[in-house]
Amino acid sequence: MKFEKLLFLIFIVSLFVTCKEGRPDKEIALKQPPNILFIAVDDLNTMLGSLDGPAKTPNMDKLAAMGVSFTDAHCQAPLCGPSRASLMTGLRPSTTGIYGMVPDDMIRSENPETTDILMLPEYFKQHGYHTMGIGKLFHMHAPEGMFDDSGGRVKGFGPLPKERFVWDGFGASDRKKYGKTSTDWGAFPEADSLMPDHQSVNWAIERLNKKQNKPFFMGVGFLRVHVPLYVPQKWFDLYPLDSIATMPYKPDDLNDVPAVAKMINDLPMMPSTDWAIENGEWRKIIQAYLACISFVDYEIGRLLEALEQSEHANNTVIVLWSDHGYRLGEKSTFAKHALWDVATRVPLIFAAPELPKGKKIDQPAELLSVYPTLLELADLPAYKRNEGKSLVPAMMGNDQDPSYAITTFGMNNHAIKSKRYRYIQYEDGSEEFYDHQNDANEFTNLVGQQKYQQEIEKLKSLLPKENALWDKNSMYTFQPYFVEQKKRVNGL
Repeated sequence: MKFEKLLFLIFIVSLFVTCKEGRPDKEIALKQPPNILFIAVDDLNTMLGSLDGPAKTPNMDKLAAMGVSFTDAHCQAPLCGPSRASLMTGLRPSTTGIYGMVPDDMIRSENPETTDILMLPEYFKQHGYHTMGIGKLFHMHAPEGMFDDSGGRVKGFGPLPKERFVWDGFGASDRKKYGKTSTDWGAFPEADSLMPDHQSVNWAIERLNKKQNKPFFMGVGFLRVHVPLYVPQKWFDLYPLDSIATMPYKPDDLNDVPAVAKMINDLPMMPSTDWAIENGEWRKIIQAYLACISFVDYEIGRLLEALEQSEHANNTVIVLWSDHGYRLGEKSTFAKHALWDVATRVPLIFAAPELPKGKKIDQPAELLSVYPTLLELADLPAYKRNEGKSLVPAMMGNDQDPSYAITTFGMNNHAIKSKRYRYIQYEDGSEEFYDHQNDANEFTNLVGQQKYQQEIEKLKSLLPKENALWDKNSMYTFQPYFVEQKKRVNGL
C-alpha cells in the first residue's frame, strides 16, 4: 500500500513538472487576473493604416495585429461628453438623458438611472483591482475619487501659440448664439515633450515599471486628435500636401435630408467645406489631422513598448477606442456632431492573450460593449446593469446573430447601423436611409423608395423604446437646436 502511495506521489510530481515545462509563462500567468490597459483617443476617426486608411500608424497597426479590430464600430453619441458617459456607465444616452456635456462629478447627480450605477473603473476596483488613470477618460478626466492613483489632466487642449494660425474659433457664427471652438491647425510646439499626451505616457510608463501587488486597471486618455490640430512639424512632414487626397464631397449633398438634420448640422463656428475649398485649406486641414494621428500613434507606441518590456506583458488585456468619428469635409463641414457614418464610426481594438491575432470583424459593434467585454475578458461576473453585450463571442467566432449599432444625438434622434444599411429617425419622425453597399458616402437618401420599406421597418423596430428627458446637468450650448430642444422637452 505504501508503495502504491509512493508511485502515485511520483506520478503527481512528474505531471506537475511536465505541465510546467510544457506550458509557456504566458499561459501560467493567465492563472492570475489579467491587468487592463484602457486607451482612449479623442476625436480619432477610422483613417488608421490597419483600417486601410492613409494615416501612418505603425503602432496602432501592431496592436491590431496582436488582437481583434472591429472595422464597423460606432459610438453611442457623436459628442465626447455623452459618448464617454455612456461607455463608462454602460447605459445608453436614451436611458440616462445624458445627451450633451456633463461635468464628471454630476454624471450620477440627480439622475435616477445613474445614481447608483457602478462605473467601469469602479467595477474593477470592487473586484480587487488597483485603478489608475491619467488624461481625458471621461469628459474632463474622471469623477473625484474614481481612481486609486490619478494623474489628472492638463486643462484644455494646449499648448497654444500666442496667436491662432488660421481659424479664430468663431468663423461665421453669431457670437451670442454659438461658443468659441478650439478649431485651428498648424505646426506647434517644437517638441513632443511639450505635449500633455507625452507627459501622460511618461506617467503611465513609470507605473508600468513598478511592482504591482494587485491586478491593475490603467486608463490613459489622449487629448489629440482633438482640435486644435497642433503637433510638432516633424509629424506634418510625414504628409506632403501634394500627396493628400480630399474626401468625397457634393455641394448639394444635404438637399435630401430633413430639416432637423440641417439644424443639427448648423455649425458656423467650424470651417465649412466650401470655405476650405475657396481658401485652399482643405488639404492643409487633412494634413494637420493626419499629423496628429501619427503623433498619437507614436505616443501609443511608447506605452505599448513599456508594457511589452514590463513583467505585465503576458497578462494584460488592451482595449483602444475613440469617443466618436470626425468629418474632414464630408457633409459640408469639419466636425463630429452628426448621425452620419463618418461622425459615428470609430476604431475599436481588443488584444488579450486568449484572443485571435490579426482578426478583423466587419459586423457593427458599439462602444457600449466595451464595459461587458472587458468584464468577460477579465473573467469577472457580468454587471446586470450593462445595456451593451460582450463582444467576446464575436471575437471567438461563436456569435452568429446579426448585430446593430445605435447612435443617439439629442433626445429621440437615432441612427441604426446594420451591416449594409443606415437608418436615421429624428424627433419629428423624419427619416434618412442609406445603402452602404452602393453608397458608402451616404450621398442619396433612399427613404422614399418602396423596395427598401421592409428593411426600414426592420431597423425602425430596433429604435430605443425609452427616450429619457434631458438630464438636468447635461447640456450642449454650442448649437441652438440642443438648447431649444432641452427647454422644450423638459418644459423649462
